[in-house]
Amino acid sequence: MEAIRATDLGIRFKVGKRKRTSARNIVVSGFRRRRGGADDFWALRHVSFTVSKGDTIGVIGRNGSGKSTLLRVIGGIYPPDEGEVSVQGSVSTQFSLGAGFETELSGIENIYLNGILMGLSKKYIDSVLDDIIGFADIGEFINMPVKTYSTGMETRLGFAIAIHVHRDIVLIDEILVVGDAEFRKKCDERLDKIMGERTILLVSHDMNAIRRFANKVIWLDKGQIVAQGEPEEVIQRYLGS
Repeated sequence: MEAIRATDLGIRFKVGKRKRTSARNIVVSGFRRRRGGADDFWALRHVSFTVSKGDTIGVIGRNGSGKSTLLRVIGGIYPPDEGEVSVQGSVSTQFSLGAGFETELSGIENIYLNGILMGLSKKYIDSVLDDIIGFADIGEFINMPVKTYSTGMETRLGFAIAIHVHRDIVLIDEILVVGDAEFRKKCDERLDKIMGERTILLVSHDMNAIRRFANKVIWLDKGQIVAQGEPEEVIQRYLGS
């Protein structure tokens, strides 16, 4: 059963335009259509693939290859400029460096905000709140504004939210390269627990993590798919390049 299908997908940006990363602005900017022009930059183009339910897909490539943009398309933040993407099921996202947090709000307030943006009820968020706080393990900072957090604390909280709310599809961007060894071990154990139960797309530069978790790998370069298939074969081609 398919969880995700992308067909000739294309995403276009204006050169020099930065995307704002607050939760509110991410949602708003996702609905702004981008007009064609000479200064267009295609972050993704002619991208086609399918993901089966329960798969763990590793997405690899150099910086700027379109990996994070791909997750944002699947997560519904950027609408396609070309082609289409079909997603069957609910989606939980953890984008890099805590993107989506409102920095003036506390950690707890951001848990509720992110949950609401995912379409969750307050009752459901209440039921998983203690688990999220315990997993993030950032102490009294959970009651402080996110603007006081280190990158590691933002990442801990973001991953805890994404992994503890029950969504059919989990999108994870570079989470496994941030944090201390103990936290990475907790992340690994949590991913081991949900693999097969949920569909996971994992963006990472850590080839060992990709080898451990992914049953299929997509290699992106300059916004296009260079190869996709068995993890070791695609990884070796990527490293050889």
